[in-house]
Amino acid sequence: MKKNLNFYYLFTLLVLLFQGCQTDDAIIPEDNIALPPETLTSVEGFYLLNEGNMSMNKASLDYYDYETGNYRRNIYSQANPEATLGLGDVGNDIGVYGSKVYAVINNSNKIEVMDVKTTKRIKVIDVKNCRYITFYNGKAYASAYDGEAQLGDNSPNGFVAEIDTTSLSITRTVKVGRQPEEMAVVNNKLYVANSGGYSPPNYERTISVIDLNSFTKTKDIDVAINLHRLKADEDGDLYVSSRGDYYETPSQLYVIDTKTDQIKKVFDIACSNLSIAGNKAYVIGSEFSYTTFDYIINYSVIDIKTETLLNESFLPKTIRDAIKTPYGIAVDPVSLNVYITDAGDYVSPGKLYCIDKEGNTKFTVTTGDIPAHIAFKFKTTIKQ
Repeated sequence: MKKNLNFYYLFTLLVLLFQGCQTDDAIIPEDNIALPPETLTSVEGFYLLNEGNMSMNKASLDYYDYETGNYRRNIYSQANPEATLGLGDVGNDIGVYGSKVYAVINNSNKIEVMDVKTTKRIKVIDVKNCRYITFYNGKAYASAYDGEAQLGDNSPNGFVAEIDTTSLSITRTVKVGRQPEEMAVVNNKLYVANSGGYSPPNYERTISVIDLNSFTKTKDIDVAINLHRLKADEDGDLYVSSRGDYYETPSQLYVIDTKTDQIKKVFDIACSNLSIAGNKAYVIGSEFSYTTFDYIINYSVIDIKTETLLNESFLPKTIRDAIKTPYGIAVDPVSLNVYITDAGDYVSPGKLYCIDKEGNTKFTVTTGDIPAHIAFKFKTTIKQ
């Protein structure tokens, strides 16, 4: 094996090898599971998007209703029986904005827009190799690889599409770096993490900054190689993860001051996913190494006010021991319940765990394949 191969290279080769012999599984009907209800606040519940394996059209959608405690699994297909291939191929992100749910279906090159109450399809927006979505001031912003990802430095630069949330049409696009990932808006600027993940060892290492008035890229902030996660805290600082190179360069977590667009802090911890709520950042570290062919896993908490790594885990030991492949995480901004998913072996249904702010396990439930992305549903008067 050449040293510059990375996880994505191997995964792409496996997909190409087996894609021709895969067939679409039958659509699984909705089912309902009784879980403990939650106290209603401004949060009414959440959607969980299950990725499903590539080329198998097994992305699926679940919903947990706080008031009733009803966990509805595989809700999209029942609401949209005319969608013969279900939700599609690889659910990569989900967001709720106003009266609509937006599901980014990566390998199907589309964003499914649904009614937030019924999950009935409203429109499909075609976006090449779309990745993540965020919202601001009546617009949705979707990052995309711009076509099929190609191994090597000849991959095209990605772009961000601006979508009007009333007409559901793409209004503007802007080029960013290769293989852009997560985004966040601070002070009318859109920050985009560029990975270049298909170009080892020549990864991208910048965050692109887009002025939302002109929708032009104004600068690139040099951070570290192979960027991925990007979240903004309430003070406008950005937490951005570097996946490293899976060899000598480790995964790390960086804090960017958006007043200066400079790095202000570096945490020497692996970060595969994170969620910010209250005064804390909850970090999953699941770092793969081609030296050991194994994962190093940690669960960390950062005090975002003091920017210090706390000497604690947000999961009880029983759950840490039970989780095989930590994957998705979201923290309820009001109750501070932690919702964390386990992708297991990537080919079987996963698990969702709910942990309260005291560290007690409230419930465990079986999900679809590769449970990954959570979007909370809020009480709102926004019509978009």
